[in-house]
Amino acid sequence: MYSVCIIEDNEQNMYLITYLLTAKKYTVYQAFNGKQGIEVAIESNPDIILLDIQLPEMDGYEVAKRLREHECLHSIPIVAVTSYAMPGDKEKALKAGCNGYIEKPINPETFIDQIEFFLNPN
Repeated sequence: MYSVCIIEDNEQNMYLITYLLTAKKYTVYQAFNGKQGIEVAIESNPDIILLDIQLPEMDGYEVAKRLREHECLHSIPIVAVTSYAMPGDKEKALKAGCNGYIEKPINPETFIDQIEFFLNPN
């Protein structure tokens, strides 16, 4: 099964996303800020990274850029999972290095399918 690195500072969001993924037998690695997220992603080498954009200290755009600087993370999909839903926010996330964008609040019924779209793009 797949492994996922979740970079999310909100404990309720982290709990919900972790619950949904572990219920489907995904291995989950958690990080609660950008710096820790970069370290966890490098150490765990996950199949996908779920990245909140509104993080303390270092926002998700900067985290995405720094993740892309690491050779071992170049081909790993990064999906922004964020409440930023204004015009241009999706484009900004993609420009920073994200492969996709899922708006919060997430829909528990469709969330796994949305993630699997990025894991199996064909």
